[in-house]
Amino acid sequence: MMREDRRLRSGQTPTFSIILAWFLASVILLAIGAPQIVVGQYHGPDDALRMVQVRDLLAGQGWYDLHQYRMTPPDGTLMHWSRLVDVPIAALVLFFSLFLEPPMAERVTMVVIPLFALLLTMLVTGRLAWRLFDRKTAFIACLVMLLLPVIANQFKPMRIDHHAWQILTVPMAVWGISWRKPGQGGAMAGLAMAAGLMISMEVIFISAGFGLILAMRWIRDQSARWWLVSYLQALALGMVVLFAVTRGWVDLAQHCDAISLAHLGFFVVVALGAGSLAVPSAIPRIPLIVGLGVSGVLGLSFFTWLAPHCLALPFSELDPLVREFWYLNVLEGRPVWFAPPVNAVAAIAQPLFAILIALYLALQNRAWLREWWFEYAALLLIAYIGGLLTIRSIAFASVLAAIPIGWFVVRIIDRWRAYKTLLPKLGVAIVLYFVLLPAFPLVLKNALTPADEPGEVGVLFSETKCDLATNVGRLNAVPAGSVFAPLDMGAPLLYQTHHSVVASGHHRTPSAMRDVIAGFVGTPEDAGLSIARHRADYVFMCSDLLEPRNFSRRGGEESFATRLIRDDPPQWLERVDLGGPDEFRLWRVVRD
Repeated sequence: MMREDRRLRSGQTPTFSIILAWFLASVILLAIGAPQIVVGQYHGPDDALRMVQVRDLLAGQGWYDLHQYRMTPPDGTLMHWSRLVDVPIAALVLFFSLFLEPPMAERVTMVVIPLFALLLTMLVTGRLAWRLFDRKTAFIACLVMLLLPVIANQFKPMRIDHHAWQILTVPMAVWGISWRKPGQGGAMAGLAMAAGLMISMEVIFISAGFGLILAMRWIRDQSARWWLVSYLQALALGMVVLFAVTRGWVDLAQHCDAISLAHLGFFVVVALGAGSLAVPSAIPRIPLIVGLGVSGVLGLSFFTWLAPHCLALPFSELDPLVREFWYLNVLEGRPVWFAPPVNAVAAIAQPLFAILIALYLALQNRAWLREWWFEYAALLLIAYIGGLLTIRSIAFASVLAAIPIGWFVVRIIDRWRAYKTLLPKLGVAIVLYFVLLPAFPLVLKNALTPADEPGEVGVLFSETKCDLATNVGRLNAVPAGSVFAPLDMGAPLLYQTHHSVVASGHHRTPSAMRDVIAGFVGTPEDAGLSIARHRADYVFMCSDLLEPRNFSRRGGEESFATRLIRDDPPQWLERVDLGGPDEFRLWRVVRD
C-alpha cells in the first residue's frame, strides 16, 4: 500500500512501460481490425461522415462553414461537429498524400488517428497510475483499458469520430487536479474540459463533476479556493477562445447540441461569480455555499434567457416517426437499461467495482491520499451515473476505472503467485476473470445460441449479402444526383460516391429524416410525394439490412419498402443494373 507522495520520486520514469502497453494494445487492435482495414471499411456512419467533412475542408470549403452540402440539398445541413477533431485528420491526410494516393492516405490516417489518441490517453492515465502506485500498475492499468466498457471500441483502427479525443480530455483533467499548484492544476483541468465540451456536449456531466469536486475542496479548506476559481476561469476562457477559433461569428444561433453563446454566457457568469467569492481571504462556510449556488443560478438564468428551448430533454421534440425508427434504435445514446445484456453487464459491473476499490484505497490511506481517493471515487460515481443515462458516456467512467482496477489486478496477480496450492490459485483466477471479463459468459451464450430471427438482423457491414463496404462505389457509374435511401445508408453514400442524399441518420435534418421514413413506411404514392419534394434522382436500398426490414414490418405488404424488397417497384422507378448482389438495388426516378 502506498504511504508516501510518489510525486516526489526521482530517477524513475513510467514512459517505457506505458509505450510497451500501448504497443501491445495496438497490435491486438490491428489484428482484430485487419479485415476491415484491408477493405477500407470504416467503423460506423459517423466515421464516414467525419472523413467527408475533412475532404470538403481540404477541397476548399470555408473553415467556419460546417455545412454538409450533399446532405438535404441544395441548401445542405449545418453540422454540429467541431473542427478540433478535423485538424489532426486533415493534417495526416495531407502528410500521407505526399507519397500515397488519396484513398490510401485516408485509410492510413484512419488507422493512425485512433491509435495516436490511444497513446496520448495511455501516457496521461499511465503516468497518473505511476504517481499513485508504481510502474507495474501503470503498465497493467493501460492494458486494462482495453477490457473496460466502450473504451476499446472507440480506439480501434478506422474509428476517427470524436469519442476518442473526448475520452482523452477526462484523464487530462484528472491529471490537472492531481498537481500541487492549484492555479496551474485547475487551469489544466479547465482547459481539458473546455476542449472536451467544444468537441461535443457529452462531457457536460463530468465537467460539472470536476467543478463539484473542486468546490468541495474550497468548502473544506479556504486556502484551496483557487482550485475551483482557476478551473472555472480556464474553462470559460478556453471555451470562448476555442469558439472564436473553430466557430467564429458565422453562426450565432442558440443550438442545444453544441456550444453556443448561451453556454458560453453560463460558464462566464459562473466563473466571475466564483472569482468574486475568492477575493476575501476567508468566507464562512454557509455564505460560501450560498454564494456558489447564487453564481450557478445567475448563470442558469442567463442561459435560460438566451436559449429557453434548450432546457427541454434532448430529442424531446422529435417527430414520432423519427423517434421510433431512428432515436430508439441508436442504443449507444440511450440509458444502459435499453442496451443488450452483454453490453449492459460490463457497463454496470466494472466501473462500479472501480468505485468500491477507490473507496477501499481511501480508507486504507491517510493525509492527502485519503482525500484524493475519496475525490476520485466521487468523480467516478458522477461519471458512472452519466454513463448509466447514456451508455456511450460510460467510457468516461471506464477510463477513470482503469487505475483502481489496474491496482487490483496487480495485487490479485501477486496473491495468485503467493499461493502454493491449486485450489486457492483457482479461486483467485476466477475472481480475476470476472473482474476483467464479466460479460464473457453472455458472449459465449450468444455465440452458442441461434438468433431468434436468422437473416433479419443485417447491419451495415456484416450479416448482409449487400456488402456495402465494397459495393457502394458502384453507384459512381451513374451521373451524380440526389439519392432517396434509408437513413443508415446515407453516410456510406456520401463517403464512397459522388451522390447527395436526402437525409442521413444525423439529427440536424429532422424534417428530411421524417420524409424518408414516411416515404418508405407509406404507400408508393406517399414515397412519390417525398421524393418529389426533395427532387431526388435515385432510390437506393440494400434489401437485406435491418432498417428496410423495419420499414416493411411497420408499413405492411403494400408499403413502399415492402414493394422494393420484393423487387416490385412502382412504374415511375426504373431499375439500374450496376452488377453486384441482387440485394444491392438502385432505381432511377422517371419524371414526365
